[in-house]
Amino acid sequence: MRLLHTMLRVGDLDRSVRFYTEVLGMRLLRTTERPDQKYSLAFVGYDDEDKTAVLELTYNHGVDKYDMGNAYGHVAIAVPDAYRACEEVKRRGGTVTREAGPVKGGATVIAFVQDPDGYKIELIQRD
Repeated sequence: MRLLHTMLRVGDLDRSVRFYTEVLGMRLLRTTERPDQKYSLAFVGYDDEDKTAVLELTYNHGVDKYDMGNAYGHVAIAVPDAYRACEEVKRRGGTVTREAGPVKGGATVIAFVQDPDGYKIELIQRD
């Protein structure tokens, strides 16, 4: 078994694809249109789906906002330099909600950014 993808509901598919590709550097892997079922999908990731888990961005036609609730946490992405990653996110128009620095009580360097729909993405510095 392996993890295939995580689905996030988004309010504007094009805006979300731009964020994940242009700000976070993922690739658009594929899209699916289901007009009869009133939804559209875009799969984004850092590698092909047969090699790694990806994100499925789901746009339900006519829905532009979702309640995050209090159960969702975040998606985590490994980066070689969290400080540099934050600067790049800001340079590309993204929002950093927690600047890079050591996690409380530890030495691992993390940061948090937020996508256009309010989803949190943790950047974890890894060599």
